[in-house]
Order: sequence, then structure tokens, then C-alpha cells
Amino acid sequence: MVCDSSKNLKEWSCRGRIRLKGMSFYGLHGVSPEERRLPHPFEVDVELSLDLQRAGETDHLDATVDYGVIFQRVQDIVSGPAQFLIEHVAYLITQDLMTLFPAAEATTVRVRKMAPPLAGTLQYAEVEMCYERP
Repeated sequence: MVCDSSKNLKEWSCRGRIRLKGMSFYGLHGVSPEERRLPHPFEVDVELSLDLQRAGETDHLDATVDYGVIFQRVQDIVSGPAQFLIEHVAYLITQDLMTLFPAAEATTVRVRKMAPPLAGTLQYAEVEMCYERP
């Protein structure tokens, strides 16, 4: 099938999402003293919703968000100072990304604590937070 090149995409609106899935870091987050003393693994997914039309048209990095910057900011938070709750970690990530990238209309952040210290087998505990600009 061949696309009809008479259609001008510039006349259309382009809402898109940038996702980073499965970012892995070590952190000291948790309620128990052991969790706050010995680093343990966390995974994070981030999704930013924004207008991607200019990036698609121009192929310029300045027309979008740099996912290398997203990765570094998430790493700094997860590997940074200890927090009691993964809900708070997700909140800090969301707050940072929404401040850093004003073009983002919405952000979804998932934080997973891998193999949390419970009396049983559990792959992970996860929290998801979604924020939209008013």
C-alpha cells in the first residue's frame, strides 16, 4: 500500500507519548531499617504525553524531550536519598519531570520495588501515579 502524498500532515494535530520502560536502579527506599541500609533493586516506567508534531516534521532533538535526560533524572531520584514510600518516589519523579518539561501535558510514573521483604514470594510491589496539567 502506498501513502497518498497529497495529504498534508501539518494540518493535523499530533499528540504522542514518549515511554521509557524497565529502567533499573538500586535505592534505599522502604520503611524497615534493613531496606534503608542495604540498596535493593527498583524498576521505573515513565510516560510523557506531549505534542510530537514538530519533532516528527523536523527531526530535531530540541523539538521533543531528551529521554537521556529523563533517564538521568529518574536515576538521580531513585539512587538518591532514602524515602519511606515508593508513592513518594513516584511523586518526586513526576514533580521533577513535569517541572523540567513544561511541554508535557501529562505524566505517568510506575515505580516497582523488586522482591520486597515480605513473608512470601512476590515478584514486585508497584505504584502508578498519573498527573495531568489543568
